[in-house]
Amino acid sequence: MSGDGSDATGATDASGPTPPPAPRSVRRSLASIVLGFELIVVFLAALVLWGLAVDGETPFDLPRWAILVAGGICIVLMVATIGLLRFPWAYGLGWAVQALILLSGLLNPAMFFVGALFGGIWAYAMITGARIDRDKAAFDAAGKETP
Repeated sequence: MSGDGSDATGATDASGPTPPPAPRSVRRSLASIVLGFELIVVFLAALVLWGLAVDGETPFDLPRWAILVAGGICIVLMVATIGLLRFPWAYGLGWAVQALILLSGLLNPAMFFVGALFGGIWAYAMITGARIDRDKAAFDAAGKETP
């Protein structure tokens, strides 16, 4: 018996062939791309902030290792968000990640720029991706109505 659900005679199982998976939404793809690039930038920014920090002279008198821990938490949160984008509520988590990155500007003012830049890219991706998905769904629905 082969692994595709058919036996040696070519007949398929009662369950039949599996349907192709639903196409991935443009919004989800754009969100994954933005978070992926942001993940790289946050990783590098955490390393830079850690390298520039001197014990006792860090913002809020944090130890140097706290900067790496905060960067690691942001990175884990972004990776988790990418994996959870199949759920609608994960886009809200993506907005929370953008706010967290913007707030990291309290540790280093340059992060305000990074957070604002990626927040703008995220907003554009969410708005444009949703519009493209709506237009695509409307086009597909119109194509099914005409014989």
